[in-house]
Amino acid sequence: MAVTSVVAGFDRQRLLRLADWLAVAVAVTLPWSTTATGICIALWLIVTLATIDIAALRRELAAAAGLLPVLLWVLAAVGMLWADVSWAERFAGLNKFHRLLLIPLLFMQFRRSGNGIWVLHGFMASVVALLVVSWGLALIPGLPWRGRFVGVPTKDYIFQSANFLICAYALLGCASEAARSRLWRWAAGYIAVAVLFLANIFFVVGSRTAFVVAPVLLLLLGWREFGWKGLLGTGLLGIILGVAVWFGSPYAHERLVISMQEFQQYRTRDAPNSTGLHIEFMRKGLAFIETAPIIGHGTGSIPEQFREATVGEGEGASSRLSANPHNQILAVGVQLGLVGAVVLVAMWIAHVLLFHGGGLAAWFGLIVVVENIASSLLNSHLFDFTSGWLYVFGVGIIGGMVLRETDPAQTSAARPVLVS
Repeated sequence: MAVTSVVAGFDRQRLLRLADWLAVAVAVTLPWSTTATGICIALWLIVTLATIDIAALRRELAAAAGLLPVLLWVLAAVGMLWADVSWAERFAGLNKFHRLLLIPLLFMQFRRSGNGIWVLHGFMASVVALLVVSWGLALIPGLPWRGRFVGVPTKDYIFQSANFLICAYALLGCASEAARSRLWRWAAGYIAVAVLFLANIFFVVGSRTAFVVAPVLLLLLGWREFGWKGLLGTGLLGIILGVAVWFGSPYAHERLVISMQEFQQYRTRDAPNSTGLHIEFMRKGLAFIETAPIIGHGTGSIPEQFREATVGEGEGASSRLSANPHNQILAVGVQLGLVGAVVLVAMWIAHVLLFHGGGLAAWFGLIVVVENIASSLLNSHLFDFTSGWLYVFGVGIIGGMVLRETDPAQTSAARPVLVS
C-alpha cells in the first residue's frame, strides 16, 4: 500500500508538471496558430481534470473572480430555454461561453504552481519573435514569403496589435521596476523593445481598436506609478505623442482619415463601409436589447435577430447580416438581457480588483483585463477564439500567480518546477 501511494504521488507530480508545460505551450502557440493552440488547450484540460483537487476548486469558486465567469456560463446555459431559434443555434451560442469555465481551473493550478512565470516568459518570447518577423516583412523587400499581408505574418492585425500592446505595456512596467532598482541598462532595454512594439502598431500595421486602447493603457500606467500626477503627466504625454503620430506616421494618419470619411459617408447615405457597418451593428444590438431588456432573446439568438432586422432594408449598411454586434456588452445583452450584461461587467470588475495590488504580476494581469474591457467596446473579443483565450489564460494564470503571492500556505509548499 505504501509503495502504491508513493507511485501515485509521483505520477500526480508528473501530471502537474505536464499541465504547467502545456500551459506554456498554449502561451507560445497562441500568437501564431489557432490549430496548435486548440490542441494544446484540449490536452491541458485533460491533464488538469485528471489532477483536479475538488477542495481547491471549491475555494476558487467561493471568490467573485472565479465564480462570476461560471455564473455567466450558467446564465447562458439557462438562456437556451427561451431562445426562439433552432437547438443547433442555441448550442452554437453557448459554445462561445465555454472557455469562461476554465478561469477557476487556471486559478487553482497556478495558485499551487510556482511556474506561472515560465508561461509569461513563453508568451513574451513568442510575441517578440512575431514582432521580429513583422518588422522583417515590412522592411525587407523581395521576400518570397510575405505573410498574410505586409507586417502580419499570421492570424490578423487586430489580434497582433492586441498582443503587441499587452507586451509593450508589460515591458514599460518592467522598466519602471528596473529604474526603481537603479538597473538603468535593463530599464533602457525594456523601453527600447516596448517602443518597437508600439512603433509597429502606429507605423507598420495596427488596428483602430489598438489606437483607442493604447492611450487608455498609458493613462493606467501613469496612475499606477504616480497617482493623479502620473495621470495628468501621461495625459499630456499622450497628446504630444498623438500629434507626433498624426504628422509623422503616414499609415496611422491615413487609417484615421479613412475612418472619419467612412463615418461621414455612413451618416449621409447609409454606406456599407467598415466603420459604418460597425456602427450599424452596434445600433441594431441596442435595438434588440430594447425589445427584450431583462433576460434577452436567449442564447444563440443574435443571428436570427439580425436576419429579422434586415428584411426590406434595401442595399445599404442596414441590409447587412451579422452574428456579431461588435460590442461585448451588447453581444451578451442581446442574448441574456440586462441580467447577463450586469454579470459580465461584474466579472470584469472582480478581475480588475484581483489585480489592484502592487507588483509586476498584478500589473500584467491588469493590462490583460483593461485591454479586453476597452477593446470590447468595439468588438466582442471574449467570443473570438484568439482574443477570448488570451483573456482566459491571461487572467487565469496571472490571477493564480497573484493569489499564490498572498497565500503563505502555497508560497511555502513544495511543488516541482519546469526546470527540475
